[in-house]
Amino acid sequence: MAKGEGAESVSATGLLQQSILKQEELIRPKVTKERPREGKGKLSICSKVCYAIGGAPYQITGCALGFFLQIYLLDVAQLDPFYASIILFVGRAWDAVTDPVVGFFISKASWGRFGRLMPWIIFSTPFAVISYFLIWFVPDFSWGQTMWYLFFYCIFQTLVTCFHVPYSALTMFISREQSERDSATAYRMTVEVLGTLLGTAIQGQIVGKVNTPCVRDSLLLNMDNSSVFMEDVNITHDTGLLTDTRNAYMIAAGVIGGIYILCAIILSLGVRERRESSELQSDEPVSFFQGLKLVMNHGPYIKLIAAFLFTSLAFMLLEGNFALFCTYTLGLRNEFQNILLAIMSAAPFLVLVVIMKSNLIITYVVAVAAGISVAAAFLLPWSMLPDVVDDFNLRHPDSHGHEAIFFSFYVFFTKFASGVSLGISTLSLDIAGYKTRGCSQPEAVHFTLKMLVSAAPVALIILGLLLFKLYPIDEEKRRKNKKALQELRDEENNSSTESDSTELASIV
Repeated sequence: MAKGEGAESVSATGLLQQSILKQEELIRPKVTKERPREGKGKLSICSKVCYAIGGAPYQITGCALGFFLQIYLLDVAQLDPFYASIILFVGRAWDAVTDPVVGFFISKASWGRFGRLMPWIIFSTPFAVISYFLIWFVPDFSWGQTMWYLFFYCIFQTLVTCFHVPYSALTMFISREQSERDSATAYRMTVEVLGTLLGTAIQGQIVGKVNTPCVRDSLLLNMDNSSVFMEDVNITHDTGLLTDTRNAYMIAAGVIGGIYILCAIILSLGVRERRESSELQSDEPVSFFQGLKLVMNHGPYIKLIAAFLFTSLAFMLLEGNFALFCTYTLGLRNEFQNILLAIMSAAPFLVLVVIMKSNLIITYVVAVAAGISVAAAFLLPWSMLPDVVDDFNLRHPDSHGHEAIFFSFYVFFTKFASGVSLGISTLSLDIAGYKTRGCSQPEAVHFTLKMLVSAAPVALIILGLLLFKLYPIDEEKRRKNKKALQELRDEENNSSTESDSTELASIV
């Protein structure tokens, strides 16, 4: 009996010691293995490419809409410039409002099987493609065309926001390593530049295959700009050409929609969202409105927003009016879609192209030279935003989960301001006497277009560059932030390990 008790005691002790050893073996290798993995945090080239491809849909559709929607509404859908200005303003303003709203709902979303951001990208894609196609469709009825385009333009802007806001915030959830984020952002910027060219090429080359019919000045003499008159002067040949033009726009929309879906599939299959990549652990997350107040009081963020606001406004003004400028002021009606492939705008081009006389060869040469600077002026601010987020996380280690707020409000101000600017620019064309489908325009329209693609953008670019000089996070500051964040994460890992050891001791 005693022997049995002794054996049972020895056996229990042996099992306990083995249990302790097994638990320690589970903990110690975990510490030694996880730390190097987190220190490296390397992303494969395939993951970076898949992540970068996800940025193409926003750029392709945005470029097509930016360059062609205004001239489409005026000369193809044949809307009055006043109503076209309403569509452009309300659509952009609505797009601006949806960014923080979507950011709010994303910040409240819980983590699921596919992450917190990826479901928004997946489920918004098919509906965004449908609404995009309907923007380029001319309904048979004329009494509600304005509401048709306004409705589907706003719906598309909402859905593409549900794609782009979580995609932008995804930068913070693909890796903890800033170098890997920068590398992925570089891939993304490259694809986005190619996306702008691809959107311009698809839309421009397909639409450029057909000639949009115009009405001669003799028919417009002493007549107003009403749609009723436009219907009266249409002849059978022009009606056929106009139908071909409308079909070309729908074909281009279908091609772009297919690319949109393909890019979304590649992104969802090739990128894994990592919850631990961005957040520093805290006991309780800060509410949305408290986080919004903290974000808006963060100095580097406000300065970056202000600089990005003015530079992006310059490009949006040029983008919205460049097709009209080439068609009427330069007289390059059949060549503007090719010029768009060579230019993504810059200040020297804006000055020179207005001063010089209409010359196709010079326009192409200057456009190619100017296009080199667009990535630095328009896309590099996106690579600076993760640095601002890291700086915020370092100053507020107990406030986390606000990445969507940073990225959504980053574009809110620029979109709202661009809506105002495009609405005013289109309305100014109406005041100057723009003639819908006219083969030529009054001198006042030419002067207005020159101001919209030259003087105003140049002034905005200069102001934006001056504001960039005030941006406080330089390379040295960036390295210090990276080192400090890594130390905080190491402390959390150590405290987590100590907590596990304490818990094991309590169990023993």
